[in-house]
Amino acid sequence: MTAIMITPLSRRPELAGRLWDMEDSWPEFAAQDPLGSFLYPRMVAEFPDYVWVATDGDAVVARGFSVPFALHAGERAGRLPAHGWDRVLLWAFSDQRLGIRPDTVGAIEISIATGRQGEGLSGRMLAAMREGARAAGFAELVAPVRPSGKPAEPDAPMAEYAYRTREDGLPYDPWLRVHVRAGAVIDSVAPLSMTIGGTLAQWREWTGLPFDTAGPVRVPGALAPVHCEPERDFAVYVEPNVWVRHRLDGAEAGR
Repeated sequence: MTAIMITPLSRRPELAGRLWDMEDSWPEFAAQDPLGSFLYPRMVAEFPDYVWVATDGDAVVARGFSVPFALHAGERAGRLPAHGWDRVLLWAFSDQRLGIRPDTVGAIEISIATGRQGEGLSGRMLAAMREGARAAGFAELVAPVRPSGKPAEPDAPMAEYAYRTREDGLPYDPWLRVHVRAGAVIDSVAPLSMTIGGTLAQWREWTGLPFDTAGPVRVPGALAPVHCEPERDFAVYVEPNVWVRHRLDGAEAGR
């Protein structure tokens, strides 16, 4: 049996073209976020120290994306934004362009290959991302978490679901539980973390659903209902996420 190797992409640049080779569990509509479509290639090209890849022999079995940005600069003042996922990506590339020194790492995605879930890879990828940020001198890693159990309860308010706990006090949600066990604390809800709009024909193609009735449409894999307006030939999905903060004690150098 081969050992799983987890490294930043900067150490294995030959894997850049294979990051999307692995089959994952993301629903098709989630890949239609226009900001992500534009900036994912730039993360690979411009932030390879913050892109993580796990291999088992020759197979890519997990990938992770993160970006450095300035959370504590100016008007941001350490407050995590309501427009979570999208806003962190915008801040990271805006800060880079303006020469603003980053002070925080934002986790963007950790994905595990289909058939490899349940092996603890998500926790190992998170640990690698945390350690990479700590070794680079950052004192904090933050993540707009997409709770893995939330698609089963699309109508549950995220503000309630995010803080739901088990009898042992740990989060009810499995992915939030991984973060908290790793040392994170739940900070807040990002109600406008990602926005995906499209024509009804596009949503039918992405989901296989009819999208012919006005109002909320429950889509497999969505954390909240999609709002459908047939008279305008339009539907929009606004995804809520959960902000978590990881303090990284013992950073090697101040940022």
